[in-house]
Amino acid sequence: MNSLIARLILVLAGTSAWTLGDTIITYTNFIRQIQQPSGVVWDMSVAATSPAGGSLSALGIEPGGARYELWTVANTTPLTNYLLDTKYVSTYIPGATVAIRTGDTTYPTIPRTRCDQPFYVDITITGLLSGATDPTASKSVNLLRYVQSYGVGGTGVGIDRNQATLLSTASIVTNGLQTLTYALTSIPGSPLTKIRGEERFSVFSIADYQAPSTQLASQFVQIWPVTDGTIAGITAGQVIRTTMPQATLTLNDLYPSSRSYAQIYKGNPVLGTVGTVVPGSNLVINDTVPSNRVLLLNNYDSVFYEDGVWTMELLTVTPFGTDRLAYVTFTLDRTIEANGTFTTNE
Repeated sequence: MNSLIARLILVLAGTSAWTLGDTIITYTNFIRQIQQPSGVVWDMSVAATSPAGGSLSALGIEPGGARYELWTVANTTPLTNYLLDTKYVSTYIPGATVAIRTGDTTYPTIPRTRCDQPFYVDITITGLLSGATDPTASKSVNLLRYVQSYGVGGTGVGIDRNQATLLSTASIVTNGLQTLTYALTSIPGSPLTKIRGEERFSVFSIADYQAPSTQLASQFVQIWPVTDGTIAGITAGQVIRTTMPQATLTLNDLYPSSRSYAQIYKGNPVLGTVGTVVPGSNLVINDTVPSNRVLLLNNYDSVFYEDGVWTMELLTVTPFGTDRLAYVTFTLDRTIEANGTFTTNE
């Protein structure tokens, strides 16, 4: 076993750069090899511009095997590292992969979703044995589910993932693919619409005389809150007789991939109505974490083509659909009426 050299095939999810506001986030990728049972660690760099590739491992595989971890480090302040995937190589330890799917396919590196949305965990196990004389560590693996809140306004930067809460443990004794479906996240917090944090699913081998229990595969998903918003400056039922007043749009916890805007249309509010976008209200977010924005609307009278009852809505569009955050209905009456008398002398 000492002479065995493993060939690594790696895949990096997403791109090596991402925009966070006005900042370009770049990622440095590397593979960490951890020998078992000695614990010797060897790091090997990976080209950031290459989404896939292969290389020979620098160290031979010891009797207890070796774990390979694929890491990426974001150049945020402070630096933030993410464990993207793991693989374990040995003579009889099973293999495993974990992949998480959500309704958001726009994420750059880490799977993400919203706290009111479902997600799916695909777990594939290979190499499990079932013979009477096969080692115990070759017959089953353990699936561990962890949850960790980021706290109010948190983004996950700088958190200690060793402090995550172990939510459940399950034994897997069969090879093949199984999919776990979760209608909602189990991250603790209140209110439920403002939960932010992450869930992690990890597959571990069973300890035996040659090697301790080790992580075979792991993946985590980031959970972000539901956006809320308000319209200020116009009150429900208000009669506006001159120019439109300044309107203030306040948006909280905008989803990292979203478009938000205000629209107006004639009549009372009806969900699903396609109206006219108010000039100055269109806001596109292409970040890695949620954000807050305040927009001031001025000089938008031109979109109102006649007097009458009007509705203004504040909408946000995400990978999960379109949500109405707020609305206000008012009456526009800009007709000028003059009362007087007309007399003549004849």
